[in-house]
Amino acid sequence: MERTYSLADQVARFERAKAEKNERFLDICKCYDGSYLKGLRVLVIGANRGLGFSIAQEAAAQGAEVLATFRKDAGDLAALGVTLIDGVEVTSEESIEGMAARIEGKLDIVIVNAGYFPDIHETLTDPENPLRFDEELKQIDVCALGPLRCTYALHKKDRLKTDGSSRVIIISSQAGSAQWRFTQNQDKGGDYGHHMSRAACNIAGVLMSEELKKYKIPVVMLHPGFNRTEMTAKYSEIWDKEGAVEKEIGAKRVFHEVKAVCMETSGQFINCEDGLQIPF
Repeated sequence: MERTYSLADQVARFERAKAEKNERFLDICKCYDGSYLKGLRVLVIGANRGLGFSIAQEAAAQGAEVLATFRKDAGDLAALGVTLIDGVEVTSEESIEGMAARIEGKLDIVIVNAGYFPDIHETLTDPENPLRFDEELKQIDVCALGPLRCTYALHKKDRLKTDGSSRVIIISSQAGSAQWRFTQNQDKGGDYGHHMSRAACNIAGVLMSEELKKYKIPVVMLHPGFNRTEMTAKYSEIWDKEGAVEKEIGAKRVFHEVKAVCMETSGQFINCEDGLQIPF
């Protein structure tokens, strides 16, 4: 059956993949080929831990020239043999412009992975979990304005090719789909900052994709799937039920989709679990 959109219900999505023996969903290693990354210059923004680290690790393992940014702690990045760019704070225009100035030459792939999801649950109605407007603004600053600042600085410094071969990838989240909130947040709402920040991230990506068309620079938002990381550990009790994978597998899923990014797919919001679109 030809499908365009992924399923909103995460459990149903995972169960359908198992029922259909969907190799793409269940075992990406059987269909993934990352050899296309060899020799490409890949910038990973927010690469020192979690999925970002695994993305940098996978790109390096495939022979890419990896430039990896972090704020303060490089973690295990140095062991990968990648080019380290320290002190990069996506909430600071000055910091991001400094990052772009430190990069020499053109980039083939830019992956903006830096994100923020605090370990809080905020609601309108539960006094035990009140709204946190300060945290909402911080999430929007990191997750929505961050990718915009990065793309803006790199374009101004002429670090992106204008022949269609550079790709800007924003690691977003299914949380940014307004349509899917009616399923995933049915009758409960909540986590306002998280969802608003990702919806804002996605609209920024769509607008960038339209403006950068004349420069032949595609911009795509990727939901990397449900990954077992420090950031999602708060949901560890549903990891198995909803098909969460190790972050190394998540990185392969991301690069499987990155390979297909082109001007024809620019502006799309893709679920890396099954390669299908997520409605905005």
